[in-house]
Amino acid sequence: MTMTTTTRIIAAPVVPSTGALRPLGVDEVHITDGFWAQRQRVNGSATLPHIEHWLEKDGWLANFDLAASGTLPAGRRGREFSDSEVYKYLEAVAWEIGRRGTDAAFEARFRAVVDRVAAAQEADGYLNTNFGRRGQGARWSDLEWGHELYCLGHLFQAAVARERTRPGADDGLLGVATRAADLVCSVFGESGIQSVCGHAEVEVGLAELGRLTGEPRYLAQAALFLDRRGHGTLADIEWGRSYFQDDVPVREAEVLTGHAVRANYLAAGAVDIAVEGDDTELLGALGGQWERTVARRTYVTGGQGSHHQDEAFGEDWELPSDRAYSETCAGIASIMFSWRLLLAEGGGSGADGRPDGRYADLIERTLFNVVATSPSDEGTAFFYANTLHQRRPGEPAPSDVMSPRASSSLRAPWFEVSCCPPNVARTFASLAGYLATTDDDGLQLHQYASASIRTRLADGRLVAVDVATRYPDDGTVTVTVTDDMPEATTISLRVPAWAASASLVLRAVDGSIETVDSSPGYASIRRAFSSGDVLELSLPMRARFTVPDPRIDAIRDSVAVERGPIVYCLESVDLPAGAGAFSGLQVDRTADPDDRGDGVSVLLRTASADAEAWPYTTTDAAGPDAEPVEAPLVPYHRWAQRGPSTMRVWLPVHHAR
Repeated sequence: MTMTTTTRIIAAPVVPSTGALRPLGVDEVHITDGFWAQRQRVNGSATLPHIEHWLEKDGWLANFDLAASGTLPAGRRGREFSDSEVYKYLEAVAWEIGRRGTDAAFEARFRAVVDRVAAAQEADGYLNTNFGRRGQGARWSDLEWGHELYCLGHLFQAAVARERTRPGADDGLLGVATRAADLVCSVFGESGIQSVCGHAEVEVGLAELGRLTGEPRYLAQAALFLDRRGHGTLADIEWGRSYFQDDVPVREAEVLTGHAVRANYLAAGAVDIAVEGDDTELLGALGGQWERTVARRTYVTGGQGSHHQDEAFGEDWELPSDRAYSETCAGIASIMFSWRLLLAEGGGSGADGRPDGRYADLIERTLFNVVATSPSDEGTAFFYANTLHQRRPGEPAPSDVMSPRASSSLRAPWFEVSCCPPNVARTFASLAGYLATTDDDGLQLHQYASASIRTRLADGRLVAVDVATRYPDDGTVTVTVTDDMPEATTISLRVPAWAASASLVLRAVDGSIETVDSSPGYASIRRAFSSGDVLELSLPMRARFTVPDPRIDAIRDSVAVERGPIVYCLESVDLPAGAGAFSGLQVDRTADPDDRGDGVSVLLRTASADAEAWPYTTTDAAGPDAEPVEAPLVPYHRWAQRGPSTMRVWLPVHHAR
């Protein structure tokens, strides 16, 4: 794929100045129907109002009013990082406005919140409701835990989203962000405070703000923060400096470690810095970290983070299902990291040198099985953590009370640490920006949804197609060319790694037919296209057993069931014996998963034994084989939508005696 340079404003979350691929904006790609269109509709109609309600209800928005009136710290509510949730909400609304077009109601709400934020900014650009006033900690006095720079990183991303979707908007948010960024550069520059933020995020925000404004100091400051980390800059803590990614310099790290959200945010920012600085050595190191993390420290759902106490990665192969933390925000941060690598490298190269789609594959897995799992169907309750094995039925969370983070056994409306709901909201609102890219030669489709795509290549050539699909329910993706492309152009469609083979067929309006059989990677057709030409990708959508690497000892001798990009699970609400039946269930591998189009099921056997006996013997204590029972599975992202249940993704294998 051709290296390309970006010069125009693109309404997308990430816009590198150079790279193998050029992102498309939410004004160029419109999701029109299907799975993700429904998620976007619910996000706009229910989730965003829900978030604003809670920001008001719990006083996190009012903190800015108190700051503006000079009455803080009295009355301040929320954790030290609550400002960031307001900024993520603003970012989500900015993308939603960009996605919808003119929307007076959203525009009014956006401007009202910006006014309250702007009023709290101090004359020198400082903006934080938890530090800097009499009775509060001094500015920058708690870089390990204070989150001041982290919050500003989210402010910068909100301003970028607004300016890219509404260039020249007169709401003042960009000015608020640049004044704060100027202060950061002054305070933390070469001769300033020689430290970093305990929670990486400002690096991503500074890099994107620098790309937007053309201000080189912002990118330079992001690079300074990156180079300072890993040298014991921050004070040590009980979990070690690896929690902050401050134990090993980024260039020397072999795998992501520590707090999973922090690690992925830092890696995403590091890709930005590597790309803008043409630092191939750093980019190569990050690619290696991505590969080892995916191979050794990532759940089958795409989730990352196996420790609850520090929300962190475990050691290699430490992936217990019942203790999976797999924070929703870590999944979103992982997507940010993968997307940046995809834009920089063009998809990753397999052994044959072809783009192998590895980055887009992980993005797809994580979107469907982590990000889509978090919100309820109504969009007003969320999982913070995403376990793969629920041992006891959950308890419904009160609708009007905040839940402690990750402790809710069912989706909860809001959390004391409520980073995940607005993170989900900004991801769904900007999702169209992750579907497709261009290079100097054509168009690439990385994620599949019914969509309308209208864009131009760097030389001005129009590329206009409509995508129709029922994916992931069905494996057929149809791309219809809606405007002539008289010059030879390449259209590429990703063939996921789970698809052993696929075919791409072109049916041209002149009656010609061209067929490309493809293994995982990208299937491409290059030619002059006419309006009405149709490309049809057929992916083999069959339920399949997935076997874990035996080094993952927590799930050895178990299998999961997948169909296309969807991970399935077994819920107790589908078992006659209910929640208590799980302990003896084993899957019968003599029969493949039954995939009838309207659902997936497996054969289960129950191993019987004396429940009161000593559970350790020298022989197999199980009784005779029970008759197999067919049990339906549900997509993991739908678990607990029907009420309290126990659940498991990995099913122990039955061995005939």
